[in-house]
Amino acid sequence: MKVSNMLNYGLVGLGNLGEKIARNLMKKGFVVKVYDKDQAKINRLTKIGAIASLSPAQAAEDVDGLITCLPSPKISTEVMIGEDGAIRTMKQGSTWIETSTTDIKDLQLVAKIAGKQNIKTIEAPVTGGVHRAEKGIITVLVGAEKENFLDHEEAIKAFGGKIFYLGEVGSASVLKVITNMLAFANLIGSIEGLMLAKKAGLDLTTSYHAIQSSSGNSAEFETVAPVIFNGSFDTSFSLKLACKDLTLMTSLGEDYKIPMKFTKLIEEMFIDAKNKYGENEWTPNIAKDIENKVGTTIRAPNFPDKMMDYEDVVKFLNKSKI
Repeated sequence: MKVSNMLNYGLVGLGNLGEKIARNLMKKGFVVKVYDKDQAKINRLTKIGAIASLSPAQAAEDVDGLITCLPSPKISTEVMIGEDGAIRTMKQGSTWIETSTTDIKDLQLVAKIAGKQNIKTIEAPVTGGVHRAEKGIITVLVGAEKENFLDHEEAIKAFGGKIFYLGEVGSASVLKVITNMLAFANLIGSIEGLMLAKKAGLDLTTSYHAIQSSSGNSAEFETVAPVIFNGSFDTSFSLKLACKDLTLMTSLGEDYKIPMKFTKLIEEMFIDAKNKYGENEWTPNIAKDIENKVGTTIRAPNFPDKMMDYEDVVKFLNKSKI
């Protein structure tokens, strides 16, 4: 039930993350207007109380904050300041909350234009996987004026778990692409390591638990290895998005004059996988490269087809034994 003094929000982009953000806001009593190009996605949320909008501009009308969760910096910028952009209908004193992984230059451009209309900006990219977004415990990285962040903190807490305030607008975008690069590096390392375990004759289920308990563990390994074992490869994160994020990382390296040999190698590997397997395929499809060359797959029985935290994977495996 909505509390009378709560802020209200618009949300543009109801993909794998945006829909979950909207649902968690509504669970906490926030009024949410929604827009997506896919009417079916809007309909799913109006059934549980969201208010449908016909455009980003309509979603931005008479709200305290407009949340965008979109697949690329270009799309996000167009939604905000393009022809019929949302910014033209936002009221003075309201806030644009950008949860997408975006280009810092595009972000700062939109923030500057918004500021001239007395519209504030919070960047709040999320990280940790869609399974955590669904539970409302995904990590949120925040770059904003501190006072403005505090004004919208309750809404951010509604869809987030750990929240890290990093400083001014732009700071969170830098850290977000760093976290994504590290995830992709861990993914490639996990695939190569698990293939070695398979070829050496090790039991993959036991290897999974042992690695999870070792210094070689990572959040990426323990949540993504199961969907590789299953064969679904479903991270709900596409090769296209991975390539976009890695390009953002290497571009920042160029801006700060930092050699990025390792990141560029990862970027090349993901671009190659995108070209081979399709831009909309999930990131673990990169495993097909080594599987095809070795002539065997990295599969193990009874693992889930969706990402889960380790404790949930253990529960899933235990149920399969019954």
